[in-house]
Amino acid sequence: MIALYLTIFISIIIALIFLVLFLSSVKNNQYEDTYTPGVRMLFEDEFGAQPDGKELKKTEKQNNNQN
Repeated sequence: MIALYLTIFISIIIALIFLVLFLSSVKNNQYEDTYTPGVRMLFEDEFGAQPDGKELKKTEKQNNNQN
């Protein structure tokens, strides 16, 4: 029975920690931007650096694949 009380107590402590972290992130305006995540997939992305140090955009990579 003590194990049950201990697990309930620990779960309440963990829930309170997550609640405090969530409230602090809301207070610091972390969730302020609601527009960008919805249209991020429409922006043109750049791929990572190539071995020669250049970065290629999506259209440049497609052109290189066609050659």
